[in-house]
Amino acid sequence: MQHVLLSIHVVAGIVFVGGSAVATSLFPKYAPVTGGPPDTERSLGVARAMHRITGGYAKIGLIVPLVGIVLAAVQGRMGEIWITLAMILTAIAGGLVALQIHPLQRAALATPDDGRRLRTLAMLAGIYNLLWTAVVVLMIVRPT
Repeated sequence: MQHVLLSIHVVAGIVFVGGSAVATSLFPKYAPVTGGPPDTERSLGVARAMHRITGGYAKIGLIVPLVGIVLAAVQGRMGEIWITLAMILTAIAGGLVALQIHPLQRAALATPDDGRRLRTLAMLAGIYNLLWTAVVVLMIVRPT
């Protein structure tokens, strides 16, 4: 049972968390901006797809912490500090994508600006990715 839970946890993390992390990072490159010279790399269609992937994969990615909690409980590890830290970082990452990144992406698609919002989104995507990197490190190192 533990092997099945661990497999689901890892595969879902790679596919869904990884997918949302890539989409948040790519969105600023393709989202429209106003003013300045035309940028041939910008694509409203690609930006819309990245926005959908960000939200959709982040929602489906909820399976990762849910299965992780079940796995930690089955293994009797819920009281370990690295599990608690991973859950806190996961909650912060989830809140960041739900309350900041996805809404800012929606706003950037609805009313493009001079790129200021996209710079903010790029920074938030970096933070989002660093949070997930820290969670992965905790999963591997398992400090006591």
